[in-house]
Amino acid sequence: MQFTVTDAPERERFEARDENGALAGVVTYQLTGGVIAYTHTKVEAEFEGHGVGSTLARAVMDDARARGRTVVPICPFLSDWLGRHPAYDAIVARSTRKVK
Repeated sequence: MQFTVTDAPERERFEARDENGALAGVVTYQLTGGVIAYTHTKVEAEFEGHGVGSTLARAVMDDARARGRTVVPICPFLSDWLGRHPAYDAIVARSTRKVK
């Protein structure tokens, strides 16, 4: 199953949609200058277990890196995901990282 992730700034969220346009999941955020705080990740029940969360996480982190933003991962899912993907460490606010 393929998902497309797009930013919906008017809703302060990134949206993942399947090939039919159905909403599969979202990551909400708050943007202040060059700092973006990812506050919540939600995957719709019918899409759980299909990689939507990871697809969203990678997309939002790649977007932040491309825009030169510092990430504050408030969302527990995203924080845990980042713990397994150290390639993003350089853009994550250090004081918010969980130590494992």
